[in-house]
Amino acid sequence: MELRHLRYFVAVAEVLSFTKAAQRLRLAQPSLTRQVRNLEDGIGVRLLDRSNNRVELTDEGRRFLFDARKILTMSEEMVAAVQQMHRGESVQLNIGYVANVHYGLLPATLGAFRKLWPRVALNLFDLTSAEQFQALDARRIDLGFVGLRAAFSGRDFLSESVASDTIVAGLPASSPLVKKPSVKLSDLASQFFIGMSATTHPGAREWLIETFESAGFPARILQEAESEITAIKFVADGLGVALLPEQMSGLPHEGVVFRPFSPPLRRDSTIAWRADNPSKPLQDYIQIVKGLSLSM
Repeated sequence: MELRHLRYFVAVAEVLSFTKAAQRLRLAQPSLTRQVRNLEDGIGVRLLDRSNNRVELTDEGRRFLFDARKILTMSEEMVAAVQQMHRGESVQLNIGYVANVHYGLLPATLGAFRKLWPRVALNLFDLTSAEQFQALDARRIDLGFVGLRAAFSGRDFLSESVASDTIVAGLPASSPLVKKPSVKLSDLASQFFIGMSATTHPGAREWLIETFESAGFPARILQEAESEITAIKFVADGLGVALLPEQMSGLPHEGVVFRPFSPPLRRDSTIAWRADNPSKPLQDYIQIVKGLSLSM
């Protein structure tokens, strides 16, 4: 049995007519009839009922049609994949992101990319910022929603700012500051802080220090957390105040009250990719992200 036998059978099965199928295939009808008969003889199963001058599928034929279509589709995808590879085009796009930061861009960009590259597989990986840098280094991902730009200075990466995250203060519920509808940076001058570990959030400590130095006082970092969930727990335990993206207020935070800053405090969020990655789907995805970021 060859692929051409499957194509011939599917063509007949879809129109239930050897004449019409032969016209579609631009093949002589006797030849088409002989090829389908050879297929049936080869597998030892009657797929088509030709009685009473009509062509109908047998029960076995209906099952065979379902599987034959799958095989033909798979063969087309295999050919398309190697053709893309031959043209230097990637057959998949691997993207890293931080799950708890619900980038509004991500769903929209994926939908736009799918329309442009319907045959390129999209793979998403929930990774911390540090894990994304490691994955970029190892070429396990093509692009990461990595967050802070400062985190990869000196690396062979390119980047683009695509979002401005609103930062809020996570306060212990017992803090007098929770009585205020919003807080100023100066309100936190006497507080201890929960920082994010460089192991998982490279650049976050530096950003925190620079933010408070610009406000005129040092950041007294008492404890560092590996994750936002841990940082929230440390705040609930009374160890200090945490500055977190507004999206984190959607996580469970018993014993913690989030307050916005006045004036608002924002932090750029970036995407990063390897400078030496020639993937055309990657370049198109970057343009999609940049375009949609301007409209949001």
